[in-house]
Amino acid sequence: MSENKASSVEIHKLKKELEFLESKKGKGTELVSLYIPPNKAISDVVAQMRQEHSQAMNIKSARTRKNVQSALEVIMQRLKIFKKPPERGLVLLVGTIPHGTKDRMEIYVVEPPEQIQTYIYHCNSQFLIEPLKEMLAVKGSFGLLLVDRSEATIGLVRGKRIETLKKMTSNVPRKHGRGGQSQRRFERLIEIAAHEYFKRVGEQASKIFLSIPDLRGVIIGGPGPTKEFFIEEEYLHYEIENKILEIINTSYTDEFGLTEVVEKASGVFEELEINKEKKLVQRFLREVVKDYGLAAYGINEVRELIKSGAVDTVLFSEDVESFRIQIVCSSCDYQIEKTVKDIKMFQVELNNMPCPNCGEKALAIDSFKSTLEELEEVASTTNTNIEIISNETEEGQQLKAFGGIGALLRFRQK
Repeated sequence: MSENKASSVEIHKLKKELEFLESKKGKGTELVSLYIPPNKAISDVVAQMRQEHSQAMNIKSARTRKNVQSALEVIMQRLKIFKKPPERGLVLLVGTIPHGTKDRMEIYVVEPPEQIQTYIYHCNSQFLIEPLKEMLAVKGSFGLLLVDRSEATIGLVRGKRIETLKKMTSNVPRKHGRGGQSQRRFERLIEIAAHEYFKRVGEQASKIFLSIPDLRGVIIGGPGPTKEFFIEEEYLHYEIENKILEIINTSYTDEFGLTEVVEKASGVFEELEINKEKKLVQRFLREVVKDYGLAAYGINEVRELIKSGAVDTVLFSEDVESFRIQIVCSSCDYQIEKTVKDIKMFQVELNNMPCPNCGEKALAIDSFKSTLEELEEVASTTNTNIEIISNETEEGQQLKAFGGIGALLRFRQK
C-alpha cells in the first residue's frame, strides 16, 4: 500500500479517535494543535515552538501560561525523535485536560489519512481536528441517469453510498395498430409527448447535477437505444454532456438499475471503495453457503483462524466496534478495565462518575484498545489483510447478519 493513501482500517481507526478527541476540553486556551506538512523541516518547527514558548510568558493567567509552556516543551521533546515528518505529515495534539480535581497532560500523535498541505499552529480550549475531519470527508461524486421511454431515475454515487435523487414517469402512450392518417397523427402525438418527457428529464437531471460542486462525472444507463437518442438530441445541459464518462446497457431504470450501472461501469468505479466492498462481501456470501466453503464468521472463530494462518482477508463491519478501556483515578491508585461500545459517550459519563475507592470525580480513560486493534495485532503475524465494510451499503447490512465479522480463508482446516 502506498504511504500516501490510508487503508480502510487506518481511516476507520482515525474516525473513532477523532470522536474520542472531540470530548477533550481544557479550562483555558491551553490545548495545542500542530499540523506539520511532510516538506516542513523539523528544525524550523522546533525553532517556532521555542519562540511560542517565549511569547507564552505574556499570558496573564498563571495556570494557562504554565500549561501552554508545558505543552510546548512536550512537543519539542517529541519532535526530537523525528529526523523529518512522515510521508503524509504529522499531527501533534498536546494539552492539559482536567479530570475532576486533578489535571493531566495528554499527548496524541496522529498520522493523517492524506498529505497535510498547510502548516498550522493552533492554541485553544479544544484540539483543532477539523482539518483531519475534512480529510476523511468523501471527495467527489458521480451522477447516475437511467432513462427509457417509460421512466427515468436520477441518482448519485458518493463514497460508499448510492442515493436515489429523483424518479420520473413519462405517460407517453403506446403505439397502436390503426392505419392511415389516424396512425400518423397518433404517432406525431406520441413523439410530442416523448419529446416533452425527455425535455423534463434533461432539465431535472441538469438542475440536480449542476448543483453538485464536486461532481466528477456522469454515467448514463438504460435498456435499448433510448439513452443514446436522449444524448444525441442534447436534452442535457452542455456542461453535463461534457461530464458523461460512460453509457451502460442496463435491464432496469429504477433503484435496481442504479446498482446495476455501478457494477457494470467497473472502469469508472474501479478505484472506489463501494466496488471493492461489493466484491469482497459477495465472495464471502458465495463461500459461506458452500458445505466446505472458504469462509468463516464470528469473532472467536475468526480470531483462532487468523492465529493458525488460515485467513486471507478479514471483513470487519464499521458498525460493530467495541473497546477495551483502562480506567484510572488520578486521586488514588484505583484502576479497572471495562468494555464499551462508544468511547465518546462513556467519556462524558466518566467525567461525572465518582471513584468507587476514594469518592473523587477523578476517573479518566488511561488507555484503550479496540476489537479491531486486537485482531490487527494477531493478523500482523500471519500476513492477513483486514478490510472495513461500511454499514451504508447493502453488502454491509448483509455482513451484519453474520455478527459483523467475517473471513475469507486461504484453506479450510480439517
